[in-house]
Amino acid sequence: MSGAAGIHIEAPPRTVWELISDITRMGEWSPETYRARWLDGATGPAVGVRFRGYNRRPFLQRWSTTPTIRVCDPERGLAFALGIRDHDFVVWRYRLEPAGTGTDVIESVTVRGWALYGLLRPRRRERQLVEGMQETLRRIKAAAER
Repeated sequence: MSGAAGIHIEAPPRTVWELISDITRMGEWSPETYRARWLDGATGPAVGVRFRGYNRRPFLQRWSTTPTIRVCDPERGLAFALGIRDHDFVVWRYRLEPAGTGTDVIESVTVRGWALYGLLRPRRRERQLVEGMQETLRRIKAAAER
């Protein structure tokens, strides 16, 4: 299962990167993640750094996750994953590309072994994830263009 959403933001990659890479602000952007915090003394993104994300869906569904940063390429890309040891089963990615006076941003997710992830209706969940990514990118755009 996978999905992606894209948007053009009329702000330089550095500005967009500063918003996306500050995991502690994810609650401002995401309709599903309402809070996130760095773990193990980390204060920013780097490969191998972990954070805790707190999520919610309608009907009182709440859960937390502990992703690990897999890619940290300032102003170009960020990826974090959920997994067991070296097996990532959910990977979230942000790709930034300069475009004119702004930045094209693609957010994507790949889920492998969705049964392990507890997804009973993968098509419905895939649609929810894409809609959530679209909303997240709209909110980041609004903040970056202020």
